[in-house]
Amino acid sequence: MAVPEKAPAIWLIAGPTASGKSALALRLARQIGGEIVNADALQLYRDLRVLTARPSDEETRQAAHHLFGVADAADGWSVGRWLTAAREVIARAERPLIFVGGTGLYFKALTEGLAEIPPVPAEVRRAAEARFDAEGEAAFRAALAGVDPAAAQRIAPGDRQRLVRAMEVFEASGKALSDWQAQTSGAVADWRGVVLEPPRDALYARCDARLVEMVEHGALEEVRALTARGLSPALPAMKAVGVRELAAHLAGETSIDEALAAAQQETRRYAKRQMTWFRNQTGGWPRVTGADAEGQWRQFLALNPSLTPSP
Repeated sequence: MAVPEKAPAIWLIAGPTASGKSALALRLARQIGGEIVNADALQLYRDLRVLTARPSDEETRQAAHHLFGVADAADGWSVGRWLTAAREVIARAERPLIFVGGTGLYFKALTEGLAEIPPVPAEVRRAAEARFDAEGEAAFRAALAGVDPAAAQRIAPGDRQRLVRAMEVFEASGKALSDWQAQTSGAVADWRGVVLEPPRDALYARCDARLVEMVEHGALEEVRALTARGLSPALPAMKAVGVRELAAHLAGETSIDEALAAAQQETRRYAKRQMTWFRNQTGGWPRVTGADAEGQWRQFLALNPSLTPSP
């Protein structure tokens, strides 16, 4: 007799925005008595409930949720900080955990580990930022190449945040960020992942429709409150899709129709980038390709025979 497969302690549900991840994760949580953990870099921020489609109060009553809305927009979280928080959730867990989100680097850190980079003092970070602003990207990148050539070559043009990060780590520790990253640790065991990959046309249509719903249900008010704080545009929360476009409308620069169309276009581009990342980085993960919630759930059950279909 075949031995039934053992269900994992940790489930990973990844995919692009608007692909149906949250609904699938909630259904799985109800099925197995599990709890949901956020693996989306923007759903961390309490200031962005509407624009990031964070779970509703009704959804959080159906299953425990962790790491949603836990950060202030003024506080930019790194992958390492999220991984530390995720490990704490895992250490306390008494039920199966379901990590759900669209931030590929979070899943990569969780499954492959992350270098234990020492914290950077605030004054070192400010000095690196000031140096970048004073010297410009070309000179700053050339200086970085002298201490961390791998990072200088790897980091894309215009990525101020990562260039500064590489320099500040070297300044604080005397060791290149690339060398720290080569010493990974902390990967979890006993996990099973799936990537949602619905048809592109259906995904884009859902992206467009969801932006309309967001505007109808408070996105403008959310952006108004966020921009009134005068935060740095370099912060992750300020880069969330829809913030810049709706802020332009609130400033009288565009009509609401123009702002909505621009936000919809940027959301589709964001979804395309996410799909490309998951295709390149998680090629061995099973795919759920259905466009609707029921079809996705049936596919998920077929991929995981250890689960018993609910009535």
